[in-house]
Amino acid sequence: MQKYYLVVLSALLSLLSGCAIVTSDIQVEAELIPNVTLSNYKTYDWLSSHGVLKDPNKTWQPPKLDIAGDIKFLIDRELRRREIYSTSDTPDLAVSFFIGIDMEHQELQLDPDTKLKLNKKISKGALVVTLIDVASGDVVWLGEAVADIQKNVTDEVVRERLDYTIRAMFKLLP
Repeated sequence: MQKYYLVVLSALLSLLSGCAIVTSDIQVEAELIPNVTLSNYKTYDWLSSHGVLKDPNKTWQPPKLDIAGDIKFLIDRELRRREIYSTSDTPDLAVSFFIGIDMEHQELQLDPDTKLKLNKKISKGALVVTLIDVASGDVVWLGEAVADIQKNVTDEVVRERLDYTIRAMFKLLP
């Protein structure tokens, strides 16, 4: 199970990998639950991280980086910038993230020559980050990123894309 968990978390590396200056495939959204004032939250602790890999043909190659560690580091950085600090002693928020990889994702694309929409297989991945009010158990903020999975990139490029993704996600945190 631990091996599976590491493989799926590593998938995010491929999800967000690609050219350092090309991030146009990364789509980021976030939602704050109505009537929530995030400035009321001052502390957090990590709840969990999960992953799912859909790769029936075993085409995906796991990266060698500690993706979960990099994601946690970047989320920690963004929360500190908003003066929300890590604690294990009665935190206000619980932080969780989920990654998913779908190597068999089907998507309609417009053929430039025929102008017909064609169903193409495009490997996709997603990262979802949630902030949960510990007292109530309610999700108060949810960030989501979706990107194409790109292959044969360096660790540096992967880290730049992760940094871009999490910075963009947390810019949407009021």
